Amino acid sequence: MDFDFSAEQVAIRDTIRELVQDRVAPRAAEIDQTGEYPKDIERLFADNGILGIPFPEEYGGISGSSVTICMGIEEIAKACASSSLILAVQALGSYPILVAGSEEQKKRLCPPLAAGDKVAAYALSEPGSGSDAAAMKTRATKHGSEYVLNGTKQFITHGSIAGTLVVFAQTDAKEDHRGISAFVLERETSPWKVEKLEHKLGIRGSPTAQIVLEDVKVPAANRLGEEGAGFKIALAVLDRSRPGIGAQALGIAEGAFAYALNYVKERQQFGQAIASFQGIQFMLADIATQIEASRHLVYQAATKVDSKAPDLTKVAAMAKLFASDMAMTVTTDCVQLLGGYGYISDYPVERMMRDAKITQIYEGTNQIQRVVIARALLR
Repeated sequence: MDFDFSAEQVAIRDTIRELVQDRVAPRAAEIDQTGEYPKDIERLFADNGILGIPFPEEYGGISGSSVTICMGIEEIAKACASSSLILAVQALGSYPILVAGSEEQKKRLCPPLAAGDKVAAYALSEPGSGSDAAAMKTRATKHGSEYVLNGTKQFITHGSIAGTLVVFAQTDAKEDHRGISAFVLERETSPWKVEKLEHKLGIRGSPTAQIVLEDVKVPAANRLGEEGAGFKIALAVLDRSRPGIGAQALGIAEGAFAYALNYVKERQQFGQAIASFQGIQFMLADIATQIEASRHLVYQAATKVDSKAPDLTKVAAMAKLFASDMAMTVTTDCVQLLGGYGYISDYPVERMMRDAKITQIYEGTNQIQRVVIARALLR
């Protein structure tokens, strides 16, 4: 791999790789089977500075680089997609503060997140507004020095365990998407209610919550940017977080491929290893090529986040689209390479196939990514 990673980035990646092999990989199947959030893994990541990766040093973090975030997510996702979301969603939930927060807000809100004392989450989707985020019904009404929020948010990753929740709400319903504002809710002072946790095909160890806001009071000091700037903030955040989903998809595919490659070298049929058959070899070649192409696109997008490149929106959408479609194809092929064993839960590839599916859906479905890319091309 010829990316220009710094010595510090390589050291962070190698540390994460070792932790994942020693502590995360042995827990991955159990996390999936029980569907319980791995608090021990969150603590492990916090104690080793991994939750500080999304933040620059001046806000208590260790990096702030999208490339470094993607390296971390990729390494963790090779073993456990649910655990990789601990880092990915810490970045997602913190990006609105880093992108649009005042200096005072960043200095106040980021250090507890960087230290791993708090988990962040991002609340944009609603039961009736997923891809059409501007159609949200959640309202924020100003009363003196605070806002009162009412509404329901759907599919909120880590919504049940977060201590800091960025919520998007209409402050002026007449203005459509130009009436949306962004707020930081801190659980101690602005508690939200978790209505239910979803039972899911994959990423079962990562809680996905429906959140209800009933007269939740938020200080005006916790509004990010001006009133009406929320939709622009939400889109700017997704540009930065989509390469991370590409990295997660990349890691899932790499983990499945590493297992399948080892399997076909050892599995004997017709008196020889099945890796000796040309049909299998062609599948291996296609998988390796797709993974390599995805890796380049993901890290190109992450580099564009760090350099604030003007074509970030397009390339971030391309990376998320291509890598997640690749992960679904590759994990399905890896199940096929294991035959009947691939379909049972004693082997990790069926879990990886289930986990891969969500990467085509969240943070903008791949149909929406195609819309984003086409708009950028035609602009």
